[in-house]
Amino acid sequence: MMDREEGHTFETGAAQPSEPTNDERANERDFVNALARGLEVIRAFSRHKPRMTLTEVATATDMTRATARRLLLTLEREGYAQSDGKHFSLRPKVLELGLSALSSMDFWEIAQPIMNDLSERISESVFAAVLEDDEVVYVARAHAASRRISIGIHIGSRAPAHCVSTGRVLLAAQPDEALDRYLDNATLEAVTPYTETSPVRLRERIEDARRQGWSLVDQELEVGLRSLSVPIRNRFGDTVAALNVCCPTPRWTLDDMRPKLLVDLLDASNRITVGLQR
Repeated sequence: MMDREEGHTFETGAAQPSEPTNDERANERDFVNALARGLEVIRAFSRHKPRMTLTEVATATDMTRATARRLLLTLEREGYAQSDGKHFSLRPKVLELGLSALSSMDFWEIAQPIMNDLSERISESVFAAVLEDDEVVYVARAHAASRRISIGIHIGSRAPAHCVSTGRVLLAAQPDEALDRYLDNATLEAVTPYTETSPVRLRERIEDARRQGWSLVDQELEVGLRSLSVPIRNRFGDTVAALNVCCPTPRWTLDDMRPKLLVDLLDASNRITVGLQR
């Protein structure tokens, strides 16, 4: 026997669904479905799928074409996405969302002690940086107590992405279309006599960083300073920052840097990645 009450169907004698609690009702009221769905659209894009049609986005997010279209057009109007009339892709402005996330207390609590430990172990300055347009922004630093003179890079400092190892690691993580736009539009200024200013050769250096998972730059930002960088990735494998060690040329040769620093740098990056997943 079936009874019907307040639009619900249930068997006589069976346990009836309990009424939502006040907290559950509040959670439902506070949940903004459009925002959640918009974030799903952003997450649908990746290095392997940097450009998608409306149908592909709708399929990837399990949305109707109409819903996906409204969200994509909203992202486009706000500057987070773009379209060539058929395909949609994300614009560099979306990186601002990642920068905001890296500014959170959780990131500092996880990354800073690991960076401090690395800095003391190798007796050199260690930095973390993110990409913003055609520059890198340094968002964390650690200085070895054993060094009286530290590298003059501070939190909030900026550097042209093309002439620093952090920039090449971060550019290597971009979809090909975004990298093409960067190389087409960036001003590749010769900061030192060693700075790479050829778009063709710079692309080769960035492709090297993408293939090998690290970048080593020799005196392209400042004469007398070499740097080695590796990516910091989130749990999805996306690069969210670059971890960097800067080395004065009197203390480090190019032949010494890779075998003596790369393993420690990669280990620290992996520890930060693991910490961000907790």
